[in-house]
Amino acid sequence: MNSNKKLRLGVISALAEEQEGLVEAMKGPHKLTHAMRDYTQGNLWGIDAVCVLSRIGKAAAAMTAAILVEKFEVTHIVFTGVAGSGDIFVKVGDIVVAESLVQHDMDARPLFPRFEVPLTGLSRFPSDLALSDHLAFSAQDFLSDELKSVFNEVEAKEFGLDEPRLHRGLIGSGDQFIHSRAQLGQLKEALPDLLAVEMEGAAVAQVCFELGIPYAVIRTVSDNANEDAAVDFMRFVRTVASRYAFHVVKRLCERLVGRT
Repeated sequence: MNSNKKLRLGVISALAEEQEGLVEAMKGPHKLTHAMRDYTQGNLWGIDAVCVLSRIGKAAAAMTAAILVEKFEVTHIVFTGVAGSGDIFVKVGDIVVAESLVQHDMDARPLFPRFEVPLTGLSRFPSDLALSDHLAFSAQDFLSDELKSVFNEVEAKEFGLDEPRLHRGLIGSGDQFIHSRAQLGQLKEALPDLLAVEMEGAAVAQVCFELGIPYAVIRTVSDNANEDAAVDFMRFVRTVASRYAFHVVKRLCERLVGRT
């Protein structure tokens, strides 16, 4: 986490529910509206931070990340939100921290190999190891020490939060809401190590790669990316995702204090 600049953390989510409570927890918040988004600057548990909602999709997320770096001078970026499961061993309520991200809808064949982002030479963008480690430790601590106090027994049973697990690996992003077993099966055939699917992370990864900004992506698994995904997704986001994000980001900031 060493840097020539003082750490300023950018926190991005696609939806308001995925970031609920963070702005309210800020000390000295100051909101600036730019390019149809509200960027809120302040102090989160001892860390200088900027929170913003990107909205859904790769273009929206990429623009938001670029503005965070260029206008708000963040030094590190964390994207937090929900995702569909990309593997039978990744269950609803589990957490996935990206080790790398791929734009699963990128296909410029025959000019470039499938998934490779033209003129970068990369199909998979690796996340920052140090920041991802801090995020993973924060998530694991939350699952181990705090989950049962955050959700009552009825909520835990309703959403199947039975000893959720932390996973680290590949997350795929595309401008598609994956909602069928056939879609997911085709992706898994091409990307066997895929753990989760969403719509923003790999675009943020490309921006951060090109700008030289350390980043990490964390996703709470909200659905199984099948025919029930839309129903599961909205209910889960409203009830569960915000609490996961709030407590994990809180623990992350507390870990980062004194390590900058």
